[in-house]
Amino acid sequence: LAVAAQSHELMKRFLAYPEVKEILAQGPSRASVRLAAGIQVDLRVVPAESFGAALQYFTGSKEHNVVLRQRAKDLGLKINEYGVFRGDESVAGRTEEEVYAAVGLPWIPPELRENRREFEWADNRQLPELLLQTDILGDLHMHTTASDGAATITEMATAAKARGLQYIAITDHSKRVSMANGLDADRLRKHWQEIRRVREQISGIQILCGIECDILEDATMDLPDEVLAEADWVVAVLHYGLRQPREQIMQRLLNAISNPNVDVIGHPSGRLIGSRPAADIDYSTFLKAAADHGVMLEINASPTRLDLDDIQAAAAKDLGIPIVIDTDSHSTNGFESLVYGVGQARRAGLTRNDVANAKPWSEFQKLLHRR
Repeated sequence: LAVAAQSHELMKRFLAYPEVKEILAQGPSRASVRLAAGIQVDLRVVPAESFGAALQYFTGSKEHNVVLRQRAKDLGLKINEYGVFRGDESVAGRTEEEVYAAVGLPWIPPELRENRREFEWADNRQLPELLLQTDILGDLHMHTTASDGAATITEMATAAKARGLQYIAITDHSKRVSMANGLDADRLRKHWQEIRRVREQISGIQILCGIECDILEDATMDLPDEVLAEADWVVAVLHYGLRQPREQIMQRLLNAISNPNVDVIGHPSGRLIGSRPAADIDYSTFLKAAADHGVMLEINASPTRLDLDDIQAAAAKDLGIPIVIDTDSHSTNGFESLVYGVGQARRAGLTRNDVANAKPWSEFQKLLHRR
């Protein structure tokens, strides 16, 4: 969305972008193209006095906009992409704040515009102060060359420190994930020794000895309890058997939740967006169990996962379950995916207080071994 004095010049530049593979539509104030990567990009030029209204309109969602327009109608107003009107008179539209104020509301963050609870919160002036990327102080799910990662412990810790993180957990795969060179008990203990050695060498960041431990198809854990008890941080996950009936999936998850060594359930549904469906989970039972046992739940920030989704993360918030936002990094570049996890958290209405790894190390370490 753009404001331009010479819209035809802007369109000319837009259509000449080297990555444009196909021009789908073009005109004096709008154009649509498909990029070589397959992404469709639409450009719309609007007058400055309509920019806020157009931004709100095109941001959506449809469900949010239907409610917003009905509220305007109840006040004798009309909202469209060009502004807010009383009859033929424009009364707002230059900014989104103007549009919402015209119907008696504070500005609503785009991630909340789903017609879930945002209008109730806005009416009561209780909109949450949504989580920011800069609030995240730790990353508790990542891999190294000990399993299927591309970087060493030192390289991952150094990169995390450079991003301003106060603490991390190294969580390579357990042995069930043989295709990722998963660790058995002996290799894991040697790996932890190496983590402790690196911990002594790098100041300014806490490095936890962790493990991403599979919840096996028979509902047992992939490593013995006496091994898991030695870890600083245990992420329990489903990787295999995701098409089992709900009863079996739930037994696996509930057994992991009740295991006193498990700190967090990672990417709970196991979905891979666009390629692998989620496991069949009874979320009301799952979330209640996590709340009852004091187990945290992960929003996996990998753009192929985004798991928990925003609906279930919001439900977890309502139950007071601490959320951990992790990148599941397999390289130092993987930390970049944090933005997607924070976006998912914002869609769920999460604040800094809802996210465990938004706490400084002095507070977060109190959560370790709390069970």
